[in-house]
Amino acid sequence: MKPFGLSSRRSISSRGAVSIETADLADEESSDNASRETVEQLLVNRDDVARFMKMERRSLGKDGYGGGSVLQKRWFPYLDKFECEGGSYLSSGEVLEAIEPHIMDLRKERFRNVVSNRSYSVCLVVEGLSDFGNVSAAFRSADALGLQSVHVVSWDSSKRYKDNRHVSMGAEKWLDIELWNSTRECFDILKSRGYRVATTHLGKDAVSIYDMDWSLPTAIVVGNENRGISDEALELSDLHCSIPMNGMVDSFNVSVAAGILMHHAVCDRIARLGRHGDLTKEESQILLAEFFLRHSGSAISIAHEYARRRRTLLQPKL
Repeated sequence: MKPFGLSSRRSISSRGAVSIETADLADEESSDNASRETVEQLLVNRDDVARFMKMERRSLGKDGYGGGSVLQKRWFPYLDKFECEGGSYLSSGEVLEAIEPHIMDLRKERFRNVVSNRSYSVCLVVEGLSDFGNVSAAFRSADALGLQSVHVVSWDSSKRYKDNRHVSMGAEKWLDIELWNSTRECFDILKSRGYRVATTHLGKDAVSIYDMDWSLPTAIVVGNENRGISDEALELSDLHCSIPMNGMVDSFNVSVAAGILMHHAVCDRIARLGRHGDLTKEESQILLAEFFLRHSGSAISIAHEYARRRRTLLQPKL
């Protein structure tokens, strides 16, 4: 039997994997929008959030990469493999080959455009927010501006909140959301990944966001609606920053502040680097495969069926 190479992969058709046509995936996307968990439901359970992330993720070592220096490489969370049933794996290229025929061209073009403008170099951290409407609005802004990574720290899951899914407009499905039990835990991991941590604060030592170099990997931290950033976060952060204000009030709504911070960070990066999106070709392919897998439950089924057929082809003939 010949080795499983590119020509062999092309012979593995996933079109018959499930009884689904291209248009059906688009219809399923609409039904997914109606039934998908709300932001509130997602944030009360780490496992629910983790389910959105399909490709295998890096396991952190002491330096954030399990070996090597974080200074040699900026953070990217995914490995180039997707675990399938039976313990087998597909590469991002194989995931794309399996699922691509079942996604409408306009949708694929949208995915590719979004991925080309995505970056992990700036991420958002929301600490202790008590209003899910603010969390949802911050998520929506992060997605719209091309930030892929958002972090939620130590909010009170015992409270009851209204459904604010209409605020986030489904942005949570396309973001990498990580939940943390404490500010220290979150900041330690972010620093191990090579980020400088910038907390928003109006103190005398605060640097204007307009004087910061946002081409450096930066985690932006916004705090509770009433109390602001915690003392622990201020102490553990690398710098304090503020948005210059010229009116009678001295603060923005927290979701508005988060939007302004992220928008300026993106604009500054474009001015310095020529663009915000900075994924390598390999990283872009992996994230595109991640988006394909998040597209619908049927996409996952197609990938599993593709892997099953590949295993069948690879089995030696007796």
